[in-house]
Amino acid sequence: MEKEKPINKQTQAISNDIGQLAEDARALVAATSDVAGEKVVEARKRLAAVLESGKEAYGRAREKAVEGVKAADEVMHHHPYQAIGIAFGVGALIGYLVTRRYSRNGESCSTKNDCDHVT
Repeated sequence: MEKEKPINKQTQAISNDIGQLAEDARALVAATSDVAGEKVVEARKRLAAVLESGKEAYGRAREKAVEGVKAADEVMHHHPYQAIGIAFGVGALIGYLVTRRYSRNGESCSTKNDCDHVT
């Protein structure tokens, strides 16, 4: 049996949260169904429209995320050395930019106490 991947756990947690939010919103709409008034009716309509729109947007975002993860996984399996090289290059670039940021004004952080002013 395959271990569940962390991305799947996170996706499931988000899905559960969105489902709970939608359920709570539907309960709110049901609880206010006997309340008359233009503002309440309009608010319920807007809430229903937002729920539907949110559900559609979540579905599209989830599909895109799954496609992206699958594509990245495929590239990693087919080109592992290139992926390692790219990760190394990105890390080196980030390190260079961070170092440049601190040395731009002639600041030097040779000890921890020297860098206390840097946030």
